[in-house]
Amino acid sequence: MRPTGYGFRGLDARGPWALSFAAAIGIRCFAIEQGTCFLRLVGTPAAIRLDAGDVVLASSDRELKLYSCEETQAIDAVAFLSSVAPGRTAILNGGGECRGIGGFFAIGGSGMDRIFAALPSVVHVSSRTTRTALYASAQKLMSELSEPRPGSALIASHLAQALIIEALRAHLDEGKSSQGWLSALTVPTLNRALNAMHGDVARRWTLTALADIAGMSRSSFAAHFERVMGETPIAYLTRWRMVLAADRMVMSGMTITEAAVSVGYESDSAFGATFKRIMGYPPGQHRQLASAASS
Repeated sequence: MRPTGYGFRGLDARGPWALSFAAAIGIRCFAIEQGTCFLRLVGTPAAIRLDAGDVVLASSDRELKLYSCEETQAIDAVAFLSSVAPGRTAILNGGGECRGIGGFFAIGGSGMDRIFAALPSVVHVSSRTTRTALYASAQKLMSELSEPRPGSALIASHLAQALIIEALRAHLDEGKSSQGWLSALTVPTLNRALNAMHGDVARRWTLTALADIAGMSRSSFAAHFERVMGETPIAYLTRWRMVLAADRMVMSGMTITEAAVSVGYESDSAFGATFKRIMGYPPGQHRQLASAASS
């Protein structure tokens, strides 16, 4: 995942208010500095209370509401917040009660649908976890956007990525992921196997070799991996190889043959068949689609 675009602005609100964010593919981030408000994904029964010090990421493509009073008529959040420059604070009803920072990350990279599927729709990091570094990162990002200096674009890009990673780490530390890729990272045996695959993706991995690294029997490892990840180790490895190859063809300009070799395939035909099965279209078409999207 790499943020391809981001915009952060402050909000200072008072009294009953409500902002509506239209559905969008990406990650929304809110960090509360003062006061209390609520966040709800439209279509879900319960709202999430956000207090001072809380940070929340929302990766769902559903409409989202942020409010102090749900019965209040919501105004379009993008139109309202865009009335001030990036890094500046928008004032609602005179301000003074609830203050915070909000932003949106557009995410680039291959296989984003699969990556978003592996993420929880909402990551709520409570102030009780003393994750003050998260809010500090959001403030630093705001500063780089509001007062650009030489290198600000690069620093802001790194801060955006770091903010996402730190929030996901905090989410894991709270033990809120029970299944899937994020959950597997917290299980030492599975973590070792995943790190091995990620570290040498082109190696001819076998189930036995991965089980040995995990320190488990072959059958126990296979069952445990599938139970947590929702797919077999070899299926995960194959899918990850195709996502990497797709990314390398676009970001590094690799040819189809170079991308195939980089993920462990010596035959273009075998690579092409697997790529089409996993990604839904052949490698050549992927490059054409990526080029068209870039244009």
